[in-house]
Amino acid sequence: MHRYLSVFLLSTALIVPVALRADDDHAQTKRYYDKNAKDWHEWNDNENHAYHQYLQDNHKRDHDFSKANSRERNDYFKYRHAHPDTDRH
Repeated sequence: MHRYLSVFLLSTALIVPVALRADDDHAQTKRYYDKNAKDWHEWNDNENHAYHQYLQDNHKRDHDFSKANSRERNDYFKYRHAHPDTDRH
């Protein structure tokens, strides 16, 4: 019985860190680099809201930022720097 308990505890000790690390990968937010402003934009709910507002303001079809081409991304980054969070209602 002692042998089985030791194997179980050792297995648990080896598996738990791997499982926790796998969970951390899903929690990471995506970041996009703005070459013109030389800064990073962390993609979170706030940034996603601002992006969809940008699409609406500029009469563009709604789509995910990850599907945007480089020109669309650069245009959005320019818009974003001209419309920081402090200006939003």
